[in-house]
Amino acid sequence: MGEERSKSPRRWGDRRDGRWVKAPGLQTIMSYLMPKRTDCEVYLHDTIDATELTAWLAERNALHPEYKTTVFHCFVTVMARMVRERPKMNRFIQGWRMFERDEVSLSFVAKRRFADGADESLMVFVPGDGDTLDDVSRKIAGDVREMRKSETSTGGIDALLDSLAKLPRLFLAAFVRVVRWLDFWGVNPKALTEGDPNYSSVFLSNLGSIRCPAVYHHLNNYGTNSIMITVGTLHKEKLLMDDGSEQIRDVIDIGATLDERIADGFYFARSLRLAKHIFAHPELLDRPLGEESGFEY
Repeated sequence: MGEERSKSPRRWGDRRDGRWVKAPGLQTIMSYLMPKRTDCEVYLHDTIDATELTAWLAERNALHPEYKTTVFHCFVTVMARMVRERPKMNRFIQGWRMFERDEVSLSFVAKRRFADGADESLMVFVPGDGDTLDDVSRKIAGDVREMRKSETSTGGIDALLDSLAKLPRLFLAAFVRVVRWLDFWGVNPKALTEGDPNYSSVFLSNLGSIRCPAVYHHLNNYGTNSIMITVGTLHKEKLLMDDGSEQIRDVIDIGATLDERIADGFYFARSLRLAKHIFAHPELLDRPLGEESGFEY
């Protein structure tokens, strides 16, 4: 079963985007010995059996041909449920301290057009307790559709970045140094952090949409993001089943990069097991995210 997230009032030491968590001695010392997130990256490559999910999704989309829910929409929903039930996956290290977010946020980059030189847009999605796959799918599709109405950024973090990029390099370098200092102490203005994927729980890259395999993507020392996942192309692959038989299955390769300071390997492994369980039981995606999956570890 999932763990309860802290709902206590704000205390001294908390950040706007997270509550200070008293970390065990090993993790505390690690944050001083290896203060950079890129010093603490661990990599995971795995193949997820998506056969049950694709069959379930095909039936679902056949009933609603006017609106298509994609495998990526399902993957986003799976990650949202996993992080909600496994709250240590929603932690980050900044300023030599460990923090845990109150909300789950998932981010990704979307191309405005599938063409060389086309602009990219940064998108952050915060699901609610009552959201199901339908809600997640429609919100993501609606946001992407709205973004692609314009060839260039029309507001938000993209417009801010475009404006900052026009500064002379000495001014830009000085500005970035100040921003990184504010980031260290957790006092960055909301205008600089809201909508920035570097401050999300999970940063996703849907490489399958451009027919690319999953790769490892580095974390960033700026911001608070501790989990980066790339999703490869859905394809057929021969798998060895539990009963010893071999079957051709629908699979998705993923490449994940995590900050090892937020939890131990045992916790990471159990979180992956939960994600695979949801893929094998896609009907769970129709339940509100605030409800437990009931998975027994």
